[in-house]
Amino acid sequence: MKPTKNQLFKRQITLSEIGEVGQQKLQNAAVLVVGCGGLGSPIAVYLAASGIGKIHLVDFDTIDITNLHRQVFFSLEDVGQSKAAVLSEFIKKRAPFTEVNFTNEPITKENVFELISTVDIVVDGTDSLPTKYLLNDACVIKNKPLVYGSLYKFDGYVATFNVLQKEGSYSTNLRDAFPEMATDIPNCEEAGTLNSIVGLIATQQVNEVLKLITGIGKPLTNELLIYNSLQNTQLKMKLKPTVLKDKIAKIFKTQTYVDAICSTQNEDWQISVSALKEQLSDIKTSKNLEIIAVLNNLKLPFEVNQTIHIHKFDAEKIKIDETKTYIMVCQRGLNSYRATERLKKKYPNLKVLNLTGGISSYK
Repeated sequence: MKPTKNQLFKRQITLSEIGEVGQQKLQNAAVLVVGCGGLGSPIAVYLAASGIGKIHLVDFDTIDITNLHRQVFFSLEDVGQSKAAVLSEFIKKRAPFTEVNFTNEPITKENVFELISTVDIVVDGTDSLPTKYLLNDACVIKNKPLVYGSLYKFDGYVATFNVLQKEGSYSTNLRDAFPEMATDIPNCEEAGTLNSIVGLIATQQVNEVLKLITGIGKPLTNELLIYNSLQNTQLKMKLKPTVLKDKIAKIFKTQTYVDAICSTQNEDWQISVSALKEQLSDIKTSKNLEIIAVLNNLKLPFEVNQTIHIHKFDAEKIKIDETKTYIMVCQRGLNSYRATERLKKKYPNLKVLNLTGGISSYK
């Protein structure tokens, strides 16, 4: 039985600030959710459950077993499948008044304008700094509001950027808070994350979207909310518009916004799980392998010769034996590929291979 809108959204419509008028505004709205992981998956589900009329999901990634502790709308049976596709099907089963579509590829400089063109609000649910700046800059250029969220260990950050103000100007953007893209901030694979802070920040972002669409409350414009889950403390960093649209348009022309995670890996520098298993099972061959783990505390199904964290991985300091084949390993094959690139740059003729898919693919 398909419920009516009044039945499904009764508790929300009952709020005098929302009512049937506000609910219809939600139904008329279109939102782009970029990233379907820890932030993006609950954001998309809550937005659909609130009655957003159109949601477009963007994510190139597949579900990994390490995702499940915080990406709670995925199950064990979903491992290996497309995040965007699985999340889309989940939403369709519980949100009959939401039209949901997805793009199963990275958002890039080449497709970003097309993806944001038909929506009212863009929501950043990514963990990639280049992608965050890409979304910010594209939204500034095209005058689209951006609801920003990010995480670092026990801290979460939320802001609503580039909102049209009453006097006709636009509110601050990401570059007003952080003008330059940092290069040394670890992702959640390297730094770790607690699932509760992920959920907290995701629902904060949902709250911002609902306020923007219905016109109630005060959005987090011209400020950045920073929340610490261990101490239950928060502060608001006031922002002033200093990096304006003209400057961002110039930056956009020269910036590549390439994320190593999304970029294509060199196939000649890869070793599959099956090939590595075969080599490890051969005593003679295995003696010629030098296996290096580039993340600490990995649960490994085989012994490694060295562990060098990716942040301390300096090709100049590694003693090389040119008779050996070097195998780089990490959880998902991303940081290990970075290490592979560094070794190959220093020693072009050295045989260095990255374990495709990382330990997560090692069954």
